Amino acid sequence: AMAQAALGAVGLHFDELNKLRVLEPEVAAQTAQLREECRAFVDKTAEFQKIVGSLIEVVDQLAKAAESEKMKAIGARNLLKSIAKQREAQEQQLQALIAEKKMQLERYRVEYETLCKIEADQNEFIDQFIFQK
Repeated sequence: AMAQAALGAVGLHFDELNKLRVLEPEVAAQTAQLREECRAFVDKTAEFQKIVGSLIEVVDQLAKAAESEKMKAIGARNLLKSIAKQREAQEQQLQALIAEKKMQLERYRVEYETLCKIEADQNEFIDQFIFQK
């Protein structure tokens, strides 16, 4: 015990295996424990970085997918607009055609009435001609 005290005074200590050490056994144990805690902390930090990295990847993929869907939606909307414009133009063409056909029908009706009148006049003339004989 006296030898241990003398060695302790000059900074030398025996550990539990009676090996000569520069550090006190308690300080050595605390240092080892601190080293283990640091190693565990570093491991946890690395794991956290991995998790964060994969989370960032997932968020990037979702952002790309959302952008892609947005572009598809814009394309579909533009297509619908152009189809609507085409239909509108088609409808205007058909309305113009209907108006044209109505005018043609009116001309034919007038022409028919005129021909009917001419026929009636001619029939009347023929009847008079026959009765005169």
